Parts: sequence; structure tokens; C-alpha cells
Amino acid sequence: MDEMEEELKCPVCGSFYREPIILPCSHNICLACARNILVQTPEAESPQSSRASGSGVSDYDYLDLDKMSLYSEADSGYGSYGGFVSAPTTPCQKSPNGVRVFPPAVPQPGPQQHLLPHPASLPPIPRNSCITCPQCHRSLILDDRGLRGFPKNRVLEGVVDRYQQSKAAALKCQLCEKSPKEATVMCEQCDVFYCDPCRLRCHPPRGPLAKHRLVPPAQGRISRRASPRKISTCTEHELENLSMYCVQCKMPVCYQCLEEGKHGTHEVKALGAMWKLHKGQLSQALNGLSDRATEAKEFLVQLRNMVQHIQENGVEFEACLVAQCDALIDALNRRKAQLLAQVNKEHEHKLKVVRDQISHCTVKLRQTTGLMEYCLEVIKENDPSGFLQISDALIRRVHMTESQWGKGTLTPRMTSDFDLTLDSGPLLQTIHQLDFVQMKVPAAPILQLEECCTQNNSATLSWKQPPLSTIAVEGYILELDDGNGGPFREVYVGTETICTVDGLHFNSTYKSRVKAFNSSGVGQYSKTLIMQTSQTGLPPCDIQSIGTVAWFTFDPASAHPDIVFSNDNLTVSCNSYDDRVVLGSAAFSRGVHYWEMTVDRYDNHPDPAFGICRGDVLKDVMLGKDDKAWAMYVDNNRSWFMHNNSHTNRTDGGVAKGSTIGVLLDFTRGILIFLINDEQQGPVAFESLEGAYYPAISLNRNVQVTLHTGLPIPDFYTPGEADPTSSVC
Repeated sequence: MDEMEEELKCPVCGSFYREPIILPCSHNICLACARNILVQTPEAESPQSSRASGSGVSDYDYLDLDKMSLYSEADSGYGSYGGFVSAPTTPCQKSPNGVRVFPPAVPQPGPQQHLLPHPASLPPIPRNSCITCPQCHRSLILDDRGLRGFPKNRVLEGVVDRYQQSKAAALKCQLCEKSPKEATVMCEQCDVFYCDPCRLRCHPPRGPLAKHRLVPPAQGRISRRASPRKISTCTEHELENLSMYCVQCKMPVCYQCLEEGKHGTHEVKALGAMWKLHKGQLSQALNGLSDRATEAKEFLVQLRNMVQHIQENGVEFEACLVAQCDALIDALNRRKAQLLAQVNKEHEHKLKVVRDQISHCTVKLRQTTGLMEYCLEVIKENDPSGFLQISDALIRRVHMTESQWGKGTLTPRMTSDFDLTLDSGPLLQTIHQLDFVQMKVPAAPILQLEECCTQNNSATLSWKQPPLSTIAVEGYILELDDGNGGPFREVYVGTETICTVDGLHFNSTYKSRVKAFNSSGVGQYSKTLIMQTSQTGLPPCDIQSIGTVAWFTFDPASAHPDIVFSNDNLTVSCNSYDDRVVLGSAAFSRGVHYWEMTVDRYDNHPDPAFGICRGDVLKDVMLGKDDKAWAMYVDNNRSWFMHNNSHTNRTDGGVAKGSTIGVLLDFTRGILIFLINDEQQGPVAFESLEGAYYPAISLNRNVQVTLHTGLPIPDFYTPGEADPTSSVC
């Protein structure tokens, strides 16, 4: 709990809070310290609208500091106010915590006066007094109630009391006459600590005292501390208890405030409910801050290890440098001193940067831990109104402290490596030009997983150099295996840090890695990334389990010139009366694939053909006329399968405008099946299919077709079954 001590000290006197009050800015200050820093303002310039009351001022209802600034951050340490009735301006003071405060505007107590006299003996607060928060430097004019208008922070007072008691020495007997002995028991009824001799003498276990309960001293201290909760009274109506919470003003109020005061039209809630709600919010905020504190502790361990590594690497590098320089003659010796100085400078620079970061992180962690401990102690308080007076401010502080541990805070600012190598190759007459050069191979690149992806049968990989690496890179080498566990092969060599590899197999798993090179050699490989290309196949007996599917369009680059494209290359038509062929943009060689085409326009009963083909298919004849295509052509009444100009399996059932033609290509069995309007058209069209095939169609100017891809396999079909027309799991 030592880190929490800073949270429990007044920013003015530097001692533990005594009778703390809450300023409208949510900061705390001792009541006596608040009196000491009061400043009187001129009658003519005190805006009545800025009168402060501890119950009616919002968090930022302050005096206009542009016109009435007691001091600024750019001044020379003096605070003044033109036209003050007080003495001439005097230098502002600094508290033991380093916070600037103002000299008292009321007469100082004489040397015989007690430091904390009774409130009734204190001199009255001058009219139009102004107080400035010593932490945020916001100022405000007090109203007629003076400092009584500010609520007392009983929660903070309780935490301070518990903290001081936890630091106190062992409890002493209260009945020993000369040197009190250490107490061994406490009587809960008598509320007295006894040592053993005094207990036997003054508290015998018989008679009327036999029923008294004796407990250990530590337990007695706790029972003393756990006194009944004080009932809080309203600062506006001192005879009324605080029983409700004003949501708009964010403060506890009494019933008289609701009936007569400005809170009558505001939304109010039960005090106990809001107490529990704010405790929960503070606890939730502490969870995030606790995670940041844990990360900070781990980061400090990392930084301390870096200091050791820097020292070890520095010593090793110095030894290597000395050995190289000693091998040279007198001219080289003169240069050696300069190089050593450069190395030492780099060494000290690295140490300074890391140590500074350790110091900064340690201070921030100590402050965070102190705030956490203080908040946990505040949560233990059982005073709802007192807790709600400070809960909003604590929640904001916790969130603000958590945000300070943001991105980059827990990242080392310096690497422990010395990326310098002495080049001893130059001739003796060029010794005066001797300097450090980079002769190390590059570090292993880092794959940027958020930018790596696969689409259809293409894979995109992105990488970068480690953030702290200073070694020059001339290029990169990207390697992939064959998708079947085979050896790696180079697929890209160049200076770019992103590459897309096309033409991979569908439904395959590829391993990829990258390395960097420069004039000194080739660096280490990055971590291996495993990528899966798209698939449309289903596992046996699992109709609903569909993996990623292949998305593709029609390909303008390989189509016949008479083909007309629209709808992002998903819709095609033709300018010619003759049949023209267009291919899909993706080729398939593995897995199970299904796509459909919708007939948007069908005039004069033409014969469009649908199917698959090789990349070198003839494009000025009907699909299936040569040995590079496997197709089904169909009119308005029936269809035929065709390959190498051979027509087979005439089947009744044709197409019209709005009809849907489906193509199912299963490489696991090497077959091709056609569907019309979700019904299988004829038997299996073609078998023993191997290699790579493109989706394709042929059409003339009487037909317009739209492609639909990324579709699941039809329900009637399960891969691997003998009869696709009847196999259902």
C-alpha cells in the first residue's frame, strides 16, 4: 500500500489529509489549507453568477479565468490580482508536493495559536473570497456559506485513518501506569486494551465482567474502526439527511432539495442503487487498469533484461573492435581511439534511452498502483453519499490513467543489438577514411497476417522488416511449396513487400515464407505461414458443412471479341449471329465446384452451350465442337451433351427466359453433371476428367446470360457416392 500514500496527501501541506473537502473540480484539499489559500477579490468584479456552492456547481462552472487569473503557467512565479484590498503582490509558494499555491489572504495565526483551532475560533472568511485549486488551477468565488458550501470527503478521511492505523506501532495497554506493555486482549464492552497483568487485576473473569467478550488487539482495532455508518446531511439543509441522487447534477440531495431547490425538476434515483452502480463502474474500470499494470510490470522486466544484454553486447563489441584495431599499425591506432569513442557513445546512448524508459515506466506504474489501491480502499467504504461524491472523478481518473498506457507505451525504444561491423579490408593509405559500415545480413521479415489472404486460387502475402532493425535491405525472396507438402520454390524476387500469387490449386494448403537479402548475404526466413485456397467441396455425410467457395466472373481477356460484358463481367451477350465462346476467370483442378447461369434473354430458339473447357479452346464455334470442351447445348425443348463434335444423351426439357442452368464439377470422382431449374438434366454427362478446366459458355446475339458463383452444392448431391441422383446422407 506504500504507492497509495501519494493519493492520501494534501497538495498544499504535503501531509495526510485532515478534514478534506471536495472542490467542484473533484480535487481534494484540507479544510485548514483551503482557508490558507483563500484570496479576496474586489467587490466590483466578483460576478454573482460564479458564486460557488458545494451542492449546486457543476464540474466546470468556474470563474472566467481570462479576466480574473490569479497566475498563469507562463508567469515568473508571482500571483497577483489588480485592485486587491490585500497587501502588495507576494511570491507564490510551493507545497511539499511541488504544487504552486498562493499566500494566505487572511492574517496568519500567532506563534501561540494551535495549528488546527476550533472552527468557532477561526476568523470569519472575508466577503467575496476566491479559492484556486492547487492541482488544476481553476478558481471560483465562494458564496455566503464560505468553505461550508463544499462537501466533506468522508470516504477519503476514512481511508487516511485506516492507512495511518495500519502503519501504527503495536497496540499498548491502556491501564499500565509507567511504561505501557504491549496489549494482549481488548474488551469489546469496556473498549479498553489490556496487557495480561492488568487484565487479571482490573478485568477478572468472574462476576459482572464474566460475560464481557475479550478479543485479540488486532480484531479490537478493526471493531473500533467498523463503527456505524454516519448519516450524511445536506450542505444546503443541514437538518436533512441525503437520501436521493440527482442524475443531472451528479450529487446526493435531500427531500427538501427536491421540494424547494433547483433539483425539483431533475431526474433523481435512489441513493443506494446509484451507490452500487458507481461501485460496479469503478470496479470494472479497475479491471482494465489492473491489466495495464500487469503488462507494465512484465515490460519493466523486459527492459531490465535489455540493459543486461546491451551491456553484454557492448563489452563483446568493444573487445572485437579492440582486437581488430590492435592488428593495425600506428596509423590505425590513432583511428582506433576515435572508433572506440563512437562505440562508447552508442553504448551510453542505448543505456540512457532504456534507463530513461525504465524510470518513466516505473514512475507511471507506481502512480497507477497507488491509484488502484486507493480506489480499492474507496470501494470498501460503506458511505453511499460520500462515495458518490468522488466516484465520478475516480472513474475518470482510472480511464485517463488506463489510456496513458496506450499503444506504444510498452514498446522498447531501443534495440540491444549493435548493428556495426568493422571492415578491415581497406588498404593502409585509406586508414583515415576508416568508419563503421553495415556488413550484417538483414533480419528475418515479419509477415503482416492482417493483410495476408487467399481468394479463389490466388494468395496475397504481405511482410515488413522488424521495427527496430537498421540494416539495409536490397530485396526479398518469397517461397511457396507445391500445396502438397513438397519442397519450397521461389515465386517472387524483388523490392516490394506485398505479392499476389495466382494460378494455385483450389482446395489446397500452401506453406509460404519470405527472407531478405543485401550485399552481405541472405537473412533468415520469416515464420512459415499456412494458407488454404478456396474450395466448394463437402465432407462425406455432412450436407450443411460448406467451406469457402470459389468466386469468379467471366474473363474479358480470353473472350471472343464479339462478346459483350456488363454487370461487373457477370453478364454476357453477343454481337454476332454465330456462336462465340467466353471463359470464366478461374480454373479448377481439385475439389467440388458448382455454379449457375440465368437466361436473361432468349429469342428465336437459339442453342446456347454450357460447360467447361481447356484454356486453348476454339472461341468462334459452339462450345464442344472441338476436343478442348465438354458441354451441354440446349434449345427450348431438349438438350444434348457434346464433346469433340460428338452429340450424346438427348434429353427432353429445354430453356426459356428466366431458366437457370447449373454446372456441377466434381474432381473427387472426375465427373461433370448439368442441371436445369434445379433438376438434374440427363445422366452424368462426362467422366474421367483430370487436369485444369475453365467454366465456359457459347452463345449468339439472341441470348443473354448472368453468372452466379460462390454457391453451395445442390442438396441432392453428395461427393463420393456411386449414384449422385439418389445419394443423400
